[in-house]
Parts: sequence; C-alpha cells; structure tokens
Amino acid sequence: MTNHWNDIANSDCVMAIGSNPAENHPAAFGHITIAQDRGAKLISIDPRFTRTSAKADVYAPLRSGTDIAFINGMIKYVLDDIDNNPDNYNMTYITEYTNAPYLVNPDYKGPADLEGLFSGYAGVSNEAENSKRKYNKSTWQYQKDATGVPIRDMTLQDPNCVFQLMKKHVARYTPEKVNAVCGTPVATFLEVCHTFAATGQKGKSGTILYAMGTTQHTYGTQNIRSYCLLQLLLANIGIAGGGINAMRGESNVQGSTDHCLLFHILPGYLKVPVDADATLADYLKRITPTSSDPLSLNWWKNTNKYVVSLLKAWYGDNATKDNDFGLHYLPKMESGKDYSHISLFEAMNDGIIKGLMCWGQNPAVGGPNSNQERAAMDKLDWMVVTDLWKTETAEFWKRPDADTANINTEVFLLPAKNSWEKEGSVTNSSRWMQWRYKASDGPGEAEDDLWMTDQLAKRLMKLYAEEGGPSAESITKMDWNYGAGHPDVHAVAKEINGYDLTTGKLMNSFANLTADGSTSSGNWLYCNSYVEPEAEPDAPIPGNRSSRRSLEDGPFNIGLYSRWAWCWPVNRRIIYNRAAVDLDGNPWDEEHPVVKWNPAAGTSGAWQGDVIDGGGLPMNQGGHYPFIMKSDGHSSLFGAGMAEGPLPEHYEPWETPVDNAMSNQTSNPAFKIWHPNEHGTSDKYPIVCSTYRVCEQWQGGQMTRNMPWVIEAQPEAFVEMSEELAAEKNIANGEKVIVESARGKVNVVALVTKRYKPFQMNGKSVHQVGVVWHWGYTGLSTGDSANLLTPHVGDANTMIPEYKAFLVDVKKV
Repeated sequence: MTNHWNDIANSDCVMAIGSNPAENHPAAFGHITIAQDRGAKLISIDPRFTRTSAKADVYAPLRSGTDIAFINGMIKYVLDDIDNNPDNYNMTYITEYTNAPYLVNPDYKGPADLEGLFSGYAGVSNEAENSKRKYNKSTWQYQKDATGVPIRDMTLQDPNCVFQLMKKHVARYTPEKVNAVCGTPVATFLEVCHTFAATGQKGKSGTILYAMGTTQHTYGTQNIRSYCLLQLLLANIGIAGGGINAMRGESNVQGSTDHCLLFHILPGYLKVPVDADATLADYLKRITPTSSDPLSLNWWKNTNKYVVSLLKAWYGDNATKDNDFGLHYLPKMESGKDYSHISLFEAMNDGIIKGLMCWGQNPAVGGPNSNQERAAMDKLDWMVVTDLWKTETAEFWKRPDADTANINTEVFLLPAKNSWEKEGSVTNSSRWMQWRYKASDGPGEAEDDLWMTDQLAKRLMKLYAEEGGPSAESITKMDWNYGAGHPDVHAVAKEINGYDLTTGKLMNSFANLTADGSTSSGNWLYCNSYVEPEAEPDAPIPGNRSSRRSLEDGPFNIGLYSRWAWCWPVNRRIIYNRAAVDLDGNPWDEEHPVVKWNPAAGTSGAWQGDVIDGGGLPMNQGGHYPFIMKSDGHSSLFGAGMAEGPLPEHYEPWETPVDNAMSNQTSNPAFKIWHPNEHGTSDKYPIVCSTYRVCEQWQGGQMTRNMPWVIEAQPEAFVEMSEELAAEKNIANGEKVIVESARGKVNVVALVTKRYKPFQMNGKSVHQVGVVWHWGYTGLSTGDSANLLTPHVGDANTMIPEYKAFLVDVKKV
C-alpha cells in the first residue's frame, strides 16, 4: 500500500506517526514540503517534539507504544461522523471495496465482551510459555453461502457484519480514553481527527508515514493494521496522494525484503517450504489461496507459476517435472518454529547454531539485549563478517568484561566495498528499482558482495562435488554461471527478470510465466525489469528499465514519472489503483486521476493512466474486485489471520509504568517472550525509554563512527530528557548519567531539552527519555549502545524486537 514519494506532493494531509522524516529522511521530506506549499496539512504524532514536528501544522504528543489507542480513537471519530455526515465519506468504496459488509461467525466476541481478549484464546494471558500464548481462530471466520463465498450485508446494519463489529470495538476509545492511555490532550487529539478525517471526502487524499517507531513493538504489526483500517475507511488506498508509506531505515530495505531477506519468505514473497511439504503438490496446496467468488481475481492463484519459474532459475535443467522441479533441494523449516533474529541468537547461546555469517550487519550494537547477543557469539565455532571496517561484531571478544579465556570462536573478516564502489540496483520503499553505476574502485583487497557470494558458491560446489556431504545436491545441482571473472551483475539482473526457456528471450511480464518448466524467473515481481534491448531501446542500458531517467510524466501529469527507473510490479506506480475509480471506471479524484476507463479507446474501451492493477473491465461491466492480491478481492478491515486478534486492540508494552486503561489484559496475549525473568517493573524502573537515531550517524555506526568529520557533527551517545525530569533528578545538560534497565546499563551524556514533556495519564505523571543506539566499543568514536537496555521480546506476528518502549531509571554518575 506504499505509493511513491513524488505522489506525497498530491496529498491534502500528511500524517507522520512513529517517524521523523525531516531528520531521518530529508530527501523524502522535500516532497512533503511541496505538498504543504500546495495547501496540504502536516500532522506530527510523536513522543518528542522533533524536526518534523517543528514544520507541522499540528503536533500531537503520545506516549511510546500507544499508537493503537490513538488510531482507534480516530477510527471511532470517523465512524461516528459517518453516522452523522455520510456524504463526507466515500461509502461506495467502503461497501464495495472493503470487507465491511462481510458477516462474521455469530459466536465471535471481542475485547469489549471479554475484557481485552478475543474469543478463542487458548492459553493463559500471562503465561511465559510461548506455545500456549495463542488463539483458536474458528470464531473469527466469515459466514459463507453454499458456494463458499462470504455473505455480505450491503446495508452495513447486520450486528455481525464487520462494519458494526468495528463500531462496537472502537466505541470504548473516546477522546478521554485516548488522553488517559496516550497522554495526548483531548483538544489536540480532536484537531488531529478533524484534520485527517477531512481527507475522506471524494476528491481528497491523505497519506500516513511510519517508520521504526511504529514497527518495533510487541504489537507492531497491529499498529500498521490500525493505520490500514483508518485509511480504508477514508478511501485513501489506491488513490493519488494516499497510501501508507514506510520510511525505510536503509536505501535498499525494500529490495532486500523483495529478495527474501526475511526468514519466512522466498523471493517475491513466496512462502518457504516446511517439513510437512512432502511434495511440490503438498507445498502448493498449503500456500496457494483459493476463492469461490467469480469476481475475485485472487492473483496468488498463480503461485505455482512463480514457484516453478523460481526453481528453474535456481536449478536450470536439474529442475524437471519428474523431480518436482527440484523443490527437495531447498531446506525446509520445522513447522511452527521461529527463525527470527532473536531466536537465532538464542539458538547460538544454546549451542545449536555453530556458525554465523554477518553481511553488513552489526548485531553487537544493533541487536536487542546486546549483552546477551554478544555473549551468544562466544559459543560459536566460527563467524564470518563482511564490512568496510572492523565492527563490534567482528571484535565481540573485545567488549568490556568479556571472558576471552573461554572464547574459541574463529572469526574471518572479509573487507567489503560500499555501494558506490560497485554496480547494481537498489529498490526504495516506493518499489522503484534504480540502477546505480560504479563510481570508484574499492581500497586494497576489498571486494563487493556479489564477488564474495560467487566465489563462495563456486568453491562450495567444487568441495561438495569432490567430497560429498549432507544435501550435497542442493549445492552441486545449482545452475550457477555468471562469468569466469568478476560475476556479471547484468546476468544476475536478467536471471531475476526471467527467460522464456523455449526461445531464450527475456520475459516481458510475469503474466506469461508458466508452471510447466518452460519459463524461469528469480523473482516474479521483478519480471519486466530487464527485457530484450529492442523492447526498451532508449534506456541508457538498452533493455534495463531500471536505468531509465526520463522526466516525462504520465498522461494525467500527477507526478508518476513512469519512465524514471522501473517499479514493481510491471512498472505500476500505485498498487491497488483500481480502487481509485468508481464502479464505472471514473476517478474519485478528477484533479488527480491515477487510472481512468475510456470507453471510446480501442475497439471496446481501455484503461488510461498508470498500469492498471489486474486488467479487465470496470466493475459495472463485469470486472473484478480491486484488491487483487486478497483471495476474496476486498481489502481487510477485519483480519482473521492476525495472531492476537482480527481488530487492533490496545495493549501496554511488556514493560509499562501504568495499568492498561482499556482492559484488565495488560500486554499482548500472544507476543513472544524469551526471558521472563528479565522483566523490569515500574517500582524500580519508572521511566519509559525509546531508542532512536540521529541523521549525523548511521545504524550500527560502522561507517559513520570511522569518519572524523561525521564524529565532529555528533561526537558521542546521549540520553534526551525533559527539563522536568532533569530537575527531579538534579541533572544538568551535558552531565554524564547512567541509564539502567533490567538487562543492562549505559553511561551517556544528558541532553536536556524542551522536546520531551511529561505525560499525564490516569492521574499519573509519566516521564519518557530517548537514547541513541549508534555507538559501540570499536571505531574512532566509542560509547555504549542503547541496545544494552532493550529486551528479547518480539511482535506476535513478525517477532520484531520491542526497541521503542521499555522501562529504565536515570541517575547522575
């Protein structure tokens, strides 16, 4: 649901929550200022008054970890306003394009009925054993007709329809409750509601920007879900100036996840095989969604084509129909087992994992509960680190208090090149794949990641061919040929795009991929990115669409710039753009049309504008539902696949200074806990803490803390606190202080500012501080990382660590 950055300039209102683009994403912030120059409003919602807040029309403070209460309060405002002023909202969008009319099992009950829980909870809410902390979701399912199609009430009046269940769910989130939970003044909260809800009118649009302040919580996925619900009710998905935009922390985070950086996916967001998948048929049956609704395109029904084409790209002629196209070559996850970051380090600490490869990552600084993650490296037999400089991870045994006599880990440090010393592509959060050229040679023996990977693969293939070993054919049968010298990055890009194996020509669309083994594609989403030269002759690198740099806009001049770089899928700039038109194909926003049906074009009409999502006719002419990647074709206000509930519910962070004002259920009943004995309580640690970044330093610091000019701009780690807290603690600006949690402590400089203010909630004053995390014990500038304080707890769905809300105490050294 991410639109592209240029499109932000089309917004009537930009809401930055859990993000600080003015400081951490200054290039993107330029598009926000353009929108403001055109009359848009900027809302900043943050625990502290940031640089973004300083440019905002409305600033709303909220305590870290309370996004859901805030957004649910906004949703209540919108739903109440729909009752009173339905003409201010796009009710056709809500009823026709979302699952608001769907009827849910009448046995379903929500937190309003069950004191913070949903029906079907199978465990004990405070049980530390993760396997028991889950739901039986049978009552969360839709009612279906005899053909298996969900039953809908288009009047939205049935008490079991999603729309009415949402109204009941958020009715408790009054402005006064939002104030009690978040600490946001009621008048400010209502100003945010009124300002952003105005984008629900036809012809208006609003966008939400989020970053790590949203995701790094034990309910981070539900934080984002709450934004989705709000945007769907305001018809802000699929339109120009709408969407939910992730402010990525790196220039290629989107590209890395597209190509399966995360443990649970293969390239193109295909699911990984598990031990229960005995055959290709078993695997495909498990992972391929089905739909009985003839109006649902259910695009994931093509999963078999993408899986087989991927296996052909990896194993070539060794992937045949007779051997299930080599699926058995792939490793399989143990069903139900977690392979996320925290789990991996726990397995290292337990002696299960014996080797680790860290490619451009510095977990000794960036990992949660860093003391434990550093200690886990003591248990490894070997570790490979590829980076530009020596890092804390590469020198984990040099940490303070390390017992070097009992560390036997062998460490291999491979000097790497930075991104400007190699050629290739990056994909930003707008899904734009942009080709980069090599600017200079790297120093000394430094090599790029592609060379290292190529050498590693070739040498392992030779070793396994000569000596054999477990699952040897997984390595020896690979179709690996990118050149004899330095691997050809263009050959890699072409393999990712894919080939027609019958003709040897590059594929021009994933719509033509097959499941019979006659096509290949290393990532179906990137099919169409690198085509035959005659198909894209004017690109700087003919055929390479990501090398394009034309400033030519689309037919409607809304800033799509469709010939600048290339955007997945098939260069579609705004996904779910069928939702930008009414049932006849006419744009909701005539001033900023994304697509438009022209009945006079061609022989029987055609779409104009952006690459249409899914093709076909408008809905009233027999077309399909607009949300083509959803099995039922509708966007999900009610999400039965979520771990902790189908609707977002406010829970407190694992460590909290207050009781949950919404229910007796303090924390997320399904999130992952690894060390319950390391739980900090408010009697010992009364202050909320969040980690954050500064623009002068970069991630784990391995690049910026080795550059003297950058160090001069931001020389050391600090804790930012309010003037009120500093007065209570008798701390002066610039003094050294100790920040301590149940897991560790850091010695940093006190930065006393007006940007933090105490929160008033439930009659209690709550302080919050922020600690930057870029520092460690290696490099030209050293200091303590904030992650010595953070816990090993994770989101119930993704297991992302809770970096943004935990408890500490602060005292003067």
